[in-house]
Parts: sequence; C-alpha cells; structure tokens
Amino acid sequence: MPKIISANLNGIRSAHKKGFFTWMAAQQADFICVQELKAQHGDMTEEFLMPGGYHGHFHYAEKKGYSGTGVYSKTKPDAMRTGFGCAEFDAEGRYTRCDFGNLTIISVYCPSGSSSPERQVAKFRFMETFLPHLLELKAEGREVVICGDWNIAHNEIDLKNWKGNKKNSGFLPEERAWLTRVFDECGFVDVHRGIDKRDEQYTWWSNRGQAWAKNVGWRIDYHVATPGIASQAHTVSIYKDERFSDHAPLIIDYTL
Repeated sequence: MPKIISANLNGIRSAHKKGFFTWMAAQQADFICVQELKAQHGDMTEEFLMPGGYHGHFHYAEKKGYSGTGVYSKTKPDAMRTGFGCAEFDAEGRYTRCDFGNLTIISVYCPSGSSSPERQVAKFRFMETFLPHLLELKAEGREVVICGDWNIAHNEIDLKNWKGNKKNSGFLPEERAWLTRVFDECGFVDVHRGIDKRDEQYTWWSNRGQAWAKNVGWRIDYHVATPGIASQAHTVSIYKDERFSDHAPLIIDYTL
C-alpha cells in the first residue's frame, strides 16, 4: 500500500530548518517527490541526499538557487533519468524520473508565469513541449504517477478568488484548457479530485497579505497518474499542521 507525497519545498535548506525531514521520516512514505530545491549538488548535505536511509535522486538547475526537483524512495530505483528532452527546461532542473518495476514516479516543477510576460511565454513553451512527452510516457504502458507543482489551478473550485484571477497566470483559459488536455487527450487522471471533490482543498498560499490565515489559496500541486494506479488511490490529505514552505504537502495512499 504505497504512500506517495508531493511537496514543493521552496528551498530545501529552508524546509529543513522548518522541520521537513523530521516530519518526512515520521510519514514512512514509500515515495516523496520534492520541487524547488533551490540548491546545487554542492549544497546537498548527507541528510538531504539520503535522509533516514531513503534513496534520493535529483535534477538540479544550472542557475544557482533556482528550481530543481527530486525523488526520495525507500528502495533503489531500477532506472532513473533527469530531464524530459527539452534543453531549455532541462537546464532548469524541472524533471526527475525513477522507475520501480512497472511503476514510474516522476517529480515535476512546471514553470510559473507570474513574474513577467517573458516567463509566461516560457510557460507556454513548456506546455507545448511537455504535452507530447506525456503522450510518449502514456504510450510506454507503465503505471505512472507524476507528482509536483503544475502551477495551474484547473477549475473554479481550485482557488479561492477565481473571478479575480481569470486574467492571471495560473488560471488563464489557455492554461486550464491545456490541463484538461492532459486528462482528456493524454488519458491521465487528477488523483486528488477523483477522491475528494470538496472545495477549499488548497496546496499553495501567497505570502502576501493574510492569504494563509484567511485560507485564500490555490490547488496547484497534483498527483497526475495513469488510470490503473489512479483507481487504486483511496486516501488523500493535505498536511497543514506545520508550514515547511508556501506549499503544503499532498499525501495520497494507493493499493497495489
């Protein structure tokens, strides 16, 4: 009964200081996908690389203090790869894949477009190149769970102030339509929404104003999976008792 966690750390060193690895050890999860390491290999201590005996595999951004993804696992993967074959975004450390038998676990950090028009254009480039990769991934015939920060709230239920964000990055019509294609055309499943259809299931809160205190959040962290393993998911939770970053860990239990 594997437990899989997705957690955007907004800096692995910062999350460590806030107790993330102590919490992670207590979860006894089989796989933990992390995003936004904001670290290079030289910054990674033994505790970051192999916390509590976990095997860690990482994709670092070339730019210091930026992006980065990783997968922790109880068992050593049969194979792993970093990047999905697009030079621009592979340089940003956005994709770590580990294979375990017929199961593939991927940690992904999709770009944000909120900082500038140029980054929004880059986000659209990512979407254009990532969709064909998802089709190729689906065609492999493996069970796949892609965990991470997709930086898109799919539907109105997935963010507090949807009316005021229709023209903002993360809730643009083009972004939402693209995510619909991931599910409808590529055949992947939004595992969280398959189990829990309640509103206010947010995973990210802006550091501005009183967003956390008032629960003015967005659901932008996902488990996106192939139908077989998605159908085996039975429990989902968002951990908010402690704050390790501006995101909350998304935890889903599966039966294999």
